[in-house]
Amino acid sequence: MTTLCEKYRAKCFLDIKGQDIAIEKIKAFMKTFPLDKKAILLHGPAGTGKTSLAHALAKETDSEIIELNASDLRNKEQLEKILKPSSEQASLFKKTKVILVDEVDGISTVDRGGLPELLTLIDKSKFPVIITANDIWQQKFNLLRKKSDLVQFKNLDYKTIFKIIKDISEKEGLTKSHEMLTSIAIKARGDVRAALNDLQTILDINKPEDISERDKEEDIFNVLRQVFKGKFSQNILEIYDSLNINLDEILLWIEENIPQEYKGKELWKAFDALSLADVFRGRIYRQQHWRFLVYQNIFLSAGISAAKTEARLGFTAYKRPGRILKIWMANQRNAKRKSICIKYAKFCHISIKKAVKEFPLARIIINNPETIKSLKLDQDEIEFLSKEV
Repeated sequence: MTTLCEKYRAKCFLDIKGQDIAIEKIKAFMKTFPLDKKAILLHGPAGTGKTSLAHALAKETDSEIIELNASDLRNKEQLEKILKPSSEQASLFKKTKVILVDEVDGISTVDRGGLPELLTLIDKSKFPVIITANDIWQQKFNLLRKKSDLVQFKNLDYKTIFKIIKDISEKEGLTKSHEMLTSIAIKARGDVRAALNDLQTILDINKPEDISERDKEEDIFNVLRQVFKGKFSQNILEIYDSLNINLDEILLWIEENIPQEYKGKELWKAFDALSLADVFRGRIYRQQHWRFLVYQNIFLSAGISAAKTEARLGFTAYKRPGRILKIWMANQRNAKRKSICIKYAKFCHISIKKAVKEFPLARIIINNPETIKSLKLDQDEIEFLSKEV
């Protein structure tokens, strides 16, 4: 079955929403290739359109796209086998070619081949090389950054995501309330792919969904009782299927409440299972290997449930995870600081990275009426600046 992400993948630049600067930069890169640099590096959060922009570029320029990922770069012989014929021959059916190296974050420093092969590929390639990554500021990517034009993708605001999923809902004949679609857009946190996956779930079950926070909490309390107190069985693997909460949030609920139920050796076993779930969670985000979700689910359900020696009775008052609020507050602070730095960098004609580095000192300069007016700071940013000082 074709998913909504695949069905509505961007086919041209107009289909890419909220990334106008990135589009202009990739157009400029293509005009100067190969006089300036041979590679362009699209980096930013997952689900913001990096891979989609590469495919849209291929269609706009009538180019054949050759896709590679981190695993292809680990084997030098395999890489040469893939690239040699494609990089030496013109496309049979298209005007030219582009090479896409997707999710380069997955390259490890211990991989055989890996980054050195990617750098060699950039030097030898006769065609533009487009690289995507979530986090490109790791030290191991120093040389790659120098050889590439950097294009940052930003998280999309919920209004942009709302328009995207509203349009798709109408095309799919899915009638949902404005509040429902707004809730999906907000909870996606800038990730279009996540919003489309949530919409896909609603489309698949084809029934009304109530995703209010109160109902979600009531559901999670019941599920936690079954995991922590119930007798272990194979059905426990499907325990989270009824929840409208992603596994990352479930992990926080489990982490908060393990000490409420388990002691001694049971506590150690439960936290060991939780740590393994977190290991697979990290691999999913770094390498985009979504098949690892099944392992994350196993450790969060069967692993936690099997930590106890026997079923138990009694009432336990489970707590909401405190980290959710702390993470949310930290994200809010970082978002305001970043928005100020972006305006400051543009005004001073410096990079955003340098503006962020200078912010502890620059905020003293910024926090005066004339500078605030020049930077066009909004009220939230002004209040944040005052609190910082």
